[in-house]
Amino acid sequence: MRRYLVIAATIALLVGQAARADVTLPALIGDHMVLQRAAKVNVWGQADPGEKVTVTFVGQKVSAVADGQGRWKVQLAPMPAGGPFEMTVAGKNTLTLKNILVGEVWVCAGQSNMAMGVGTRAASQKEIAANKYAKIRLFSAGVQDALTPQDSATGRWRQCNERKTVYLFSAIGFLYGWEIHKSQNVPVGLISCVVGGTGISAWMSEKSLSSDPAFKGVLGRRAAEHARSERLRAEYKAKLDAWQQAVAKAKDEGTDPPRKPYRPRYIGKYTTGFYNGMVHPLSRYGVRGVLWYQGSGNAYSYGTASQYERLFPAMIKDWRSAWGGEVYFLFVQLPNYHARLDDPSGGGDTQVGWARLREAQLKTLTLPRTGMAVTIDIGEARSIHPTNKTDVALRLSRVARAVVYGEDIVHYGPMFDSMSVQGAKARLKFTHVGGGLVAKGGRKLTGFAVAGADKTWHWAEAVIDGGTIVVSSEKVAQPAAVRYAWADNPACNLYNKEGIPASPFRTDDWTPPRKRR
Repeated sequence: MRRYLVIAATIALLVGQAARADVTLPALIGDHMVLQRAAKVNVWGQADPGEKVTVTFVGQKVSAVADGQGRWKVQLAPMPAGGPFEMTVAGKNTLTLKNILVGEVWVCAGQSNMAMGVGTRAASQKEIAANKYAKIRLFSAGVQDALTPQDSATGRWRQCNERKTVYLFSAIGFLYGWEIHKSQNVPVGLISCVVGGTGISAWMSEKSLSSDPAFKGVLGRRAAEHARSERLRAEYKAKLDAWQQAVAKAKDEGTDPPRKPYRPRYIGKYTTGFYNGMVHPLSRYGVRGVLWYQGSGNAYSYGTASQYERLFPAMIKDWRSAWGGEVYFLFVQLPNYHARLDDPSGGGDTQVGWARLREAQLKTLTLPRTGMAVTIDIGEARSIHPTNKTDVALRLSRVARAVVYGEDIVHYGPMFDSMSVQGAKARLKFTHVGGGLVAKGGRKLTGFAVAGADKTWHWAEAVIDGGTIVVSSEKVAQPAAVRYAWADNPACNLYNKEGIPASPFRTDDWTPPRKRR
């Protein structure tokens, strides 16, 4: 009997040990991470319900007790930039995290142009040397979609001491981080959160889309989109299983294996899917702000682009609500794309989708703590993925240095302010003229069109007059409206002397006629 009791006690002890849950941390909390300076920092994870967990870091020692679901969270007081440091997380077990920095943290989000890696750039070989960017750390969030908000992201923090690590990371994000590292002299952490080919509704929460009656149709599509995604996922899995069997058979028979099936493009790309699966899991991690490059997925036509004017500000507010603070939001205005048309109106409904979306992005600057990089001059007519990511990153970093970090520098190109009509001429005033308005290359200004009350557009002569531009056409006796660079791929050359291009704009709100591309 005594032997049986000993055996039973041993089994009970082993079962108890197996049932005990070690303290665990999410993927975002780990070796090599960068924590946001000058802000309260959350550290969280899982443990046994009721278990006390203590976090020790840079002289701070903070404890919390896990709730009924085993969740715990502590908050560290704001810290200055510095490191490397170690952090210990102790409960029934102890975790030691090494090589932690405190500095500036930015989320790099959006679709494929933000996703394109450093290795796609011709100059990357020279710029990326092992250990050169030791104080820049990278975290690439794995692609995951979900119908409900998730708690955990996948991925891990990496140092920039391996060429492959940097090559695969967002070129815009990395080059931006390098500029911030140099200008602010602090460590920088970059979190990539990108999926190609996505519309903005995939990055918004159900709560946000439910808050505006105008989004009812967008949210209403989610069930059908999710069903299609799950069907495509199941079909793809079946094809993949069959392919793997065929590959094994070909290997046994010494024949050529079949080609791997393509993953369907729209798996996971449904309304709220990537907000739930990728954004929400990041939202407890302290960041300075977000870099956003997306919009082509919503620029199909004038009508779809017009909706962006409400969706985009709603998404920014949505993310700020998730992070629990007023994070900065810097974004890229869409570049030029598609064939260039000799049409002063820009074209019909399907030709000005990109122009209308740029306008929606421009209007979003009315939100506080936002900034925009104009890229109307560095796109490519035949490619939706222009290779010049360097200037995009430089313009974003210049905006950040002024808007976020308070440097007194010219950070925008000319922005339309107001128009007055003087007989047959329209005079346009601008802000952000910097050292003065210029026609790039010393040529005449291009890209201006003018219309009278009949709403018929004509190419205009535009002349710089001090800090203003005078626009006219012999075909328009009295101007009613002016447009600049109002097309998917306009010819335009208005800059300030600092070399920053003007944002496209129009003074009218006329709806274009519908035309087929």
